[in-house]
Amino acid sequence: MSTDQPRPGPGEPPEDDPFLKKPQEPPADGAVRNSAPRENGAPRNHAPRGNGTGGGGTGAGEGGAPPPGGPPPGGTPPPPGGTPPPYAGTPYGSGPYADDPYGGQPGPADPLAGMPPLANRGRRLVARIIDAIIIGVPVSVIMTLIVGGVDYFSTDSVEAGRQSTVSGVTMLVYLVYEGLMISSRGQTLGKMAMKIRVAMLSNGSIPTAQASWIRAAVYTLPEIVPCCGFIFWLVNVLWCTWDQPYHQCLHDKAAKTVVVSTQTAGVPAT
Repeated sequence: MSTDQPRPGPGEPPEDDPFLKKPQEPPADGAVRNSAPRENGAPRNHAPRGNGTGGGGTGAGEGGAPPPGGPPPGGTPPPPGGTPPPYAGTPYGSGPYADDPYGGQPGPADPLAGMPPLANRGRRLVARIIDAIIIGVPVSVIMTLIVGGVDYFSTDSVEAGRQSTVSGVTMLVYLVYEGLMISSRGQTLGKMAMKIRVAMLSNGSIPTAQASWIRAAVYTLPEIVPCCGFIFWLVNVLWCTWDQPYHQCLHDKAAKTVVVSTQTAGVPAT
């Protein structure tokens, strides 16, 4: 019989992806947080007291063994019909800390636990500028030659039409570029240069096709709307400056993605 582990199914991230979320590490000193389970209702880390005869007795006094048929010290009497399994009343039936896989006391989880460092906002801005230059400059030049030149300072209706044509084609090309690059590897050329990537917030994997195109559309398409589109775009790209804890822009929130660093060590999450 083969002992090979089953391969990930279609659409599942590869197990060796270095950017997947990792489980939270246990305490550095190796001690398990509050790991001593209660036994018979006794408080944790408390040894039974003796009965005054030295070393702990067997009487029914303080710290001694429970009297026959009576409840354990500090505990509750067993229900009629026998003693239930020790962890039968827990939410998942596997122990008192079943909701904490690392043996700690249940509590709010760190939302950034196991996640690669968040990308620096300055790197994200520079990456966008690089992408805008890579796409915007050549497309604008080609389209300007096609339409016969564009005067961006003119308010003439003919020139306005040419301006709209060049801008529309440029945004469409950028939309396709962003969607294809993010869905294929989580990075555009600008993000590669700045050593950052887009990841699914849920598990750190490369964004799905749906998430990638939603993200690209929310970033690009509102600019088509005169005046209001630019205001939305500005609010969108600035949103990450105050968003906590993931530093997401609105297009990240729409796609449920986050931007992280590909340098997994020594990069501050600012």
